[in-house]
Amino acid sequence: MPGTVCRVATLATVNDVTRVAVIGAAGRMGSEACRAVESADGLELVASVARGDELGDLAGADVAVELTVPDSSPGNVAHCVERGIHVVVGTTGWDDARLEALRSQLADRPDVGVLIAPNFAIGAILMMRFAEQAARFYESVEVIELHHPDKVDAPSGTAARTARLIGAARTDAGLGAVPDATTHDPGGARGARVDGIPVHAVRLRGLVAHQEVLFGGVGEMLTIRHDSFDRASFMPGVIEGVRKVREHPGLTVGLEHYLGLGA
Repeated sequence: MPGTVCRVATLATVNDVTRVAVIGAAGRMGSEACRAVESADGLELVASVARGDELGDLAGADVAVELTVPDSSPGNVAHCVERGIHVVVGTTGWDDARLEALRSQLADRPDVGVLIAPNFAIGAILMMRFAEQAARFYESVEVIELHHPDKVDAPSGTAARTARLIGAARTDAGLGAVPDATTHDPGGARGARVDGIPVHAVRLRGLVAHQEVLFGGVGEMLTIRHDSFDRASFMPGVIEGVRKVREHPGLTVGLEHYLGLGA
């Protein structure tokens, strides 16, 4: 409710403390995020919400970190926005239709900021930015993402965003379609296409989160790769998102915009 949010925001300003709720706290990313928030200066973990828990007012949180599953995420984010709580979202599955619906909701709450982050790892963000820069120089490009087999969606949000950035850069450079003479692929061996870019997903026990982008030209290949071996690698980005989301009202897609790395 507006009155409650204003009271909490004023208290946070006076004490220089941001009150944080983690939604999806029982998951691997969520439990890591709880530890990161508890260890960070100027942040206070006020609510740890597991699957099936009622969200309620999230204990008066200023910012919620949303780390659940694609089917639950839009409803959780909408719940927060309605109550004036800023949201940092690490859940994937945010397609264009979901983003547009969120923009419409935020139009009624112009003071609220929502960050949708396909990846929080600084190295992964740099990997996407480097791939976007390289895209205009190469005729061929493919994206390969590799994750643990418990991941429920494919391709990953990072791979999909990388392909969209590459596709847009190729269009701006006047490049045509990626060359591919394949005419018969009943099993889908050539992978998915995201904005015209081939994307392949690997699910293998022992992996965490990995991606490589392969660029090919006559006589050469450029590989840009990032590996997260531990979910701790995502936490500096999560904390940066929590600290800055209130400074960016409306919808922001990609942590790079908070880091000065946006296009």
